[in-house]
Amino acid sequence: MKLAADELAQHLSKGLQPLYVVHGAALLLAIEAADAVRNAAKREGCEEREILIAESGFKWAALRSSAQGMSLFSSKKLVDLRIPTGKPGIEGAQALQEYCSNLNGDTITLITLPRLDGATQKSKWFTALSECGIVVSADEIPLAELPQWIGARLRRQKQTVDNDTLRFLAEKVEGNLLAAFQEIQKLALLFPEGHLAFEQVKDAVMDVARYDVFKLSEAMLAGDAERYVHILEGLKAEGTATVLILWALAEDIRTLTRVTHAMQQGNSLGNALRDARVWGMKQKLVERAARRFNHKFAERALRQAAQIDKLIKGLRTGDVWDELLQLGVRCAHAAGAH
Repeated sequence: MKLAADELAQHLSKGLQPLYVVHGAALLLAIEAADAVRNAAKREGCEEREILIAESGFKWAALRSSAQGMSLFSSKKLVDLRIPTGKPGIEGAQALQEYCSNLNGDTITLITLPRLDGATQKSKWFTALSECGIVVSADEIPLAELPQWIGARLRRQKQTVDNDTLRFLAEKVEGNLLAAFQEIQKLALLFPEGHLAFEQVKDAVMDVARYDVFKLSEAMLAGDAERYVHILEGLKAEGTATVLILWALAEDIRTLTRVTHAMQQGNSLGNALRDARVWGMKQKLVERAARRFNHKFAERALRQAAQIDKLIKGLRTGDVWDELLQLGVRCAHAAGAH
């Protein structure tokens, strides 16, 4: 059974199914959908949650044994399987198909995947998941539907705006639900419940734009450590989700890794930027950073981002805000890094 992200809440209100699969390009919607399943599972008595991350070297036998093992704390458990690449490989594909044929009634399974191409969605393993479970598509919201989505989000925090203001906000955040999420949360912080005037919204968006995960990443790319620290402090004060901050930073570091690798192979900077699909305003920032980074440094930064991801997921201990600070400042200061 397939559901859109906005259909999931109603579905969960009627009870849980044994298997849920969340995939799509809209990170915000994917995070929210997965959290909704986890919360519903907890309400239904799944006190134990086992997290499995199918990265390089993952032993797929762990999935089978996890589902078969009884919970120590309750009659039910949640198996939370994450496949970051969306490619389980031959062994993983077989394991997922076998898993679907032997679902345990006392186990709720949540599988999260990134955006999948058409060929992957037609694969045997994904078809098996679709036939046995609930597949939630976290797709980006087109501009025509974005004002309605923003309006619904504002109503959740008991705020309303007129249609012109909704269109203004939609145009500001088109193609980026994370930015929309940020702006809506800012309005709740800045203004009381009730109707908001266009001028209030416009001024608020302009005024607090510096506290934005994408501005944070821009400061890192530009080598402006002081601005990076200032914006990060603002994001922390606003209670911005660290997973959103890391996503924005990691995306740009990943791009730099591709660009610097291409340059290491003898490609020109211009060709490397084009092949990495870096365009517009972002091109100048990435170009400036690529002149400061080299490939080894970019890879180290990406590994550091992966460690912060584990910290956010509870797989290691530490201060996530301090590590985000270190990552950004180190990248901003990467002049001539070797």
